[in-house]
Amino acid sequence: MPKYLKEILLGFIPVLFIFMAFLGINIFPIVIAAGMLTALLIIAHLRGGLTVNAGAGKKRKKEGPSKLTFEEIGGQDNAKQELREALDFLIRHEEISKFGIRPLKGILLTGPPGTGKTLMARAAAHYTNSVFVAASGSEFVEMYVGVGAGRIRDLFKDARNRAVKENKQSAIIFIDEIDVIGGKREGGQQREYDQTLNQLLTEMDGIYNNETPRILLVAATNRKEMLDSALLRPGRFDRHIQVDMPDKKGRKSILELHAKNKPLHPDVSLDKIAEEAYGFSGAQLESVMNEAAIYMMREDLTKVEQRHLSMAIDKVMMGEKTDRETNHEEKKRVAIHELGHAIMAELLRPGSVSQVTLTPRGQALGYVRHNPQQEQYLYTKDYLEDQIMIALGGAAAEEMYYGGRSTGSRGDFDQALNIVETMMKSGLTSLGIANLEMVTTEELMKENSKILDELMTRTREHLEKQRNVFDYSLDILMKEEVLSGEQFRCQFRDSVLLPA
Repeated sequence: MPKYLKEILLGFIPVLFIFMAFLGINIFPIVIAAGMLTALLIIAHLRGGLTVNAGAGKKRKKEGPSKLTFEEIGGQDNAKQELREALDFLIRHEEISKFGIRPLKGILLTGPPGTGKTLMARAAAHYTNSVFVAASGSEFVEMYVGVGAGRIRDLFKDARNRAVKENKQSAIIFIDEIDVIGGKREGGQQREYDQTLNQLLTEMDGIYNNETPRILLVAATNRKEMLDSALLRPGRFDRHIQVDMPDKKGRKSILELHAKNKPLHPDVSLDKIAEEAYGFSGAQLESVMNEAAIYMMREDLTKVEQRHLSMAIDKVMMGEKTDRETNHEEKKRVAIHELGHAIMAELLRPGSVSQVTLTPRGQALGYVRHNPQQEQYLYTKDYLEDQIMIALGGAAAEEMYYGGRSTGSRGDFDQALNIVETMMKSGLTSLGIANLEMVTTEELMKENSKILDELMTRTREHLEKQRNVFDYSLDILMKEEVLSGEQFRCQFRDSVLLPA
């Protein structure tokens, strides 16, 4: 019966009003009252919907995440150590209070996506034996004024209540993507975002009014520069911990963690995969192991082999193989383009080419895979110029053979432009050390064109001397569609003319 109650009422009420009007009863006040009641019910329903969602969020938070320790997070040794030291203030509160040290109020985790910021927050809750309450910045953004601020209050209140209920001495509140609500405030009209941020600032100021339970706010963002200065000051977020991309040791550690439940072949070298996965985040490394297992399953094998992992790296970097079928002339143009990259890479950095392939992946019709790079954090002008010349090698090769370029060089040009911008910001151009905001667009474009034109000329000069290498390599690449680095070097080493 309740299933059809709404339909029955919708049909009965209008009939009732018509009958009352027929009897001569003034139904105008009743209609107005009914309209007002309906409006209140609609508003209550909307607010109730918000409350239900919030309740669902609280239910989700109360369930809590599965226990996670710092040992289960690969890499990030420095970040984990710094976070542990900060959390010790929460654990050893009685000891530190004797020295007049105030507790930390907030810890901000910053770094690129996929580096493990959320995992570290979960591990922090386990490390301190604290209640863990998690939320995303988007949960506090609504079109209704005051809703976000109210949710901030509820979040802190829920953390305190849960800590008391579970007899815990502390609670950790984790807000992911805090830049959504913690962005810089603008002058003028008051925004809902500003009210939410103001409430967060107020809550952080009053976190330690009560001794117990102690509340620690942990937040994560990959856009620290967008956060309001009032949020970043000491006394609110006292510690800013950088969670960077893992180095080779960290990458191997992450791969080992994700390989525990994978059937690896005895010949698999995770050390080599860690080298090949230069610049990968923890999330990408997890995807590499997962995709390798998928490749194994496709071939009905029982062990993940080294080639599966190498194929998985290509997929994570470039995307899955596509079914694009190119005609002979287009395929030849792609081959010449990729050989331009490969020859320049081998001339400037001998032994760096691992493979040249015409297999389409993602948006690329072909690509050159390079051998593992050494960990490097500082780049000289010569190194960056070499990198630009390698990127321009494809377009230069097309100009040599076809007298013009194609749209296939778009990604290469984007890479070259980004490197030039880095050089300008680092004072490695003729502009010297300059604030680029004070340099006119015309001057920047002039300097940009000067650098790229000069490097393109040098690239063409190098490639012109290697036409015989193009001719030999092109035949093999067109037939087999894959040219290994060893083939490339062994077969054509004697014909390569090294640049002066």
